[in-house]
Amino acid sequence: MPLFDLPLDQLRSYTSRVTPPADLQDFWDATLDEARLFPLNATFEPVENHLSVVDTFDVTFAGYGGAPIRGWLHLPANRRAGTRLPVVVQYIGYSGGRGLVNQDTKWAQAGYAHFIMDTRGQGYGGILGETADPHPSAGEVAYAGLMTRGANRREDYYYRRVYVDAFRAVEAAQSHPEVDPARVVLAGISQGGGIVVAVAGLVAGRLDGVIAALPDVPFLQDFPRAIDIAARGPYPEIAAFMGRHRDRYEPMLAVLSYFDGVNLARAATVPALYSVAQMDDVCPPSTVFASFNAYGGGSVAQKDIEVYRFNNHEGGQEHHWIRQLQYLRELLG
Repeated sequence: MPLFDLPLDQLRSYTSRVTPPADLQDFWDATLDEARLFPLNATFEPVENHLSVVDTFDVTFAGYGGAPIRGWLHLPANRRAGTRLPVVVQYIGYSGGRGLVNQDTKWAQAGYAHFIMDTRGQGYGGILGETADPHPSAGEVAYAGLMTRGANRREDYYYRRVYVDAFRAVEAAQSHPEVDPARVVLAGISQGGGIVVAVAGLVAGRLDGVIAALPDVPFLQDFPRAIDIAARGPYPEIAAFMGRHRDRYEPMLAVLSYFDGVNLARAATVPALYSVAQMDDVCPPSTVFASFNAYGGGSVAQKDIEVYRFNNHEGGQEHHWIRQLQYLRELLG
C-alpha cells in the first residue's frame, strides 16, 4: 500500500473542518445524567481462566438504558493483599467483543488491573462478544453494519449507547476494591482507540480518576474526511448508505458531529499517547492527526504521537505496546 494521504509535514498541522455543535456539552451532560439514573450494579464473579499468573472475574454492569454490559477484569495473581492497582480499561476494535476468558491478559501480566469492555451488538468478527444491543433503533433501515444504525437522530445513534457504556465501564472498574480509582488508563485500537478519545473527552469535568489515554490508530475521527477517502473498513458503510439515500448526507453529518472524536478530543485534559500508520486506508492518517491536533483544545494537555510510516491499519502492534509500557511506567513513576 503506497502513501496516499497528506505528507507528514502537512499531517502534523492538519485540522479538520468539523466544528462542535453549539449544544455538544449540554447533549452529553443530559445523556450521562440520564445514564446515571440507573444503578451501576457492577458484579465481579471469579472464573477459571486456566492461567497461573492471572486471576479473572466475569463482569456485568449497567450501561446505556440500564442494559447489562459484559466484560472481564484480569488481576495479577501475585498482587499484594490490600494494595490497589492502577487499571487499564480497554475497548475493542470494530466487530469484536471481549473475547474468551484468557484471550487477552497482557496488561495484567504487566502488573496492572486489566478491565476489558464487551461492545454491545458486536463480537461477530475476529473476537467473540456476548452483549446484545436491545435498543429499538437497532432494527431500522441502515447499511449492513453499525455505522448508520440509528443515524436518523442523535438520540438514537449507535455510538451514543457505546460511548455511555464505555463511560460507565470506567465507573465499574473504579468500583472494584482492588482497583485504584484515581489511576485509570484508557486504551484501545481502531474502534477501541476512537472510544478512548471519546471517553477522555467525556470524563473531563464529569468523572475523576482517569490519568491517561492511549488511542492506537483511532477510528471515529473526522467523519467528513474519512467518508471521502477511506478505502476499506467501516467508514465506507456510510458512503454506501449515502449512495442510496442521496438526500441524507448533511443531516447525517449533523448527527455524526456529536460523536466525532475531533469534537470530543477538544475537551480532554489527560495526557495522551496516540499512534498513527501512514499507509492506513481504514483510518486514514489525516483523520488521526485531526484528532491528535484537536486533543486538549489548545490547553496544556500533554500529548505525543508515534508514527509508523510503513504500516497499514495494523499499526505498531507489539512495538507500540512496548512504547505504551514505557509511557505508563514514566507516567506512574
